[in-house]
Amino acid sequence: MFRQFFQVQINVFDFLDARWEGPRVSKWISNIVVSFFMIGLVAGLLSYLEILYLGEYFTAFFAIELAFNVLLIFEVMGLIFLIPKSVADSVGKQFEIISLLLLRDAFKEFGHYLGELTWDVGFLYELLPIVSDAFGAILIFLITGLFYRAQRHILITQSYEEQKGFVAIKKLISIYLTVSFIGLGIFDIISAYQTHEFIYSIKLFYTLLIFTDVFILLFSLRYTSKYYNLFRYSSFALATIFLRLTLSAPPYYNVLLAVIAGLMVLGVTYIYNKLLSKQMKTVEAISEV
Repeated sequence: MFRQFFQVQINVFDFLDARWEGPRVSKWISNIVVSFFMIGLVAGLLSYLEILYLGEYFTAFFAIELAFNVLLIFEVMGLIFLIPKSVADSVGKQFEIISLLLLRDAFKEFGHYLGELTWDVGFLYELLPIVSDAFGAILIFLITGLFYRAQRHILITQSYEEQKGFVAIKKLISIYLTVSFIGLGIFDIISAYQTHEFIYSIKLFYTLLIFTDVFILLFSLRYTSKYYNLFRYSSFALATIFLRLTLSAPPYYNVLLAVIAGLMVLGVTYIYNKLLSKQMKTVEAISEV
């Protein structure tokens, strides 16, 4: 009975995953993001012209922040669908989201400086956190690209049946993450209605990702106990913790933590590939003897 129940969930995941990467969904995502961008522009314009006062928060740059927030929702959904395919690629997706968050924060802060500007020393100091977020996003963008290029997707299972079972477990995890993410979104909307302040639960979702990474690490022990693989998976879980801290860290430290996490997984990946290449060469040499 439980097996049938889980199989239904896996079939639901396969159904959604097959359509997520399709051109129709991409067009829908683009249309939704553009629509929210236009709504933000209209709201900012009405507030600026004092036709409809919506508060100081609704400036022209609010449209960009709103579009980025909607885009981040779909990026998180893409992350969830990546977990069963590749743990490494899902980690790379986490860094993509962090880089977009840094860009969003930079745009959001720029919205506070519209109008007449006084280029004094005090204003230049106020711009430093914005510059930090912008260049931090660029660094994460570079690290993420190098991380993807360095990946070697090597199976840790010994048979097709083991691989199928491992992927099935990760699909179930992805389904539960999707339900949790939707639940957090509903909670954010209700909370915004009650408090008139929108608080994104991305921090809580990254906390869930930490436990997800640790669970996948522990579950993978039934397929492999090789030190190289365990250390690699453990570094991915630790990187997620650093990224979670990035979301609540003050300016400068948020970029520092994100870059440290990026350099850590990038360094582990390069070392892992080097050691793996040497191990494969050793096995080939022994087989020739």
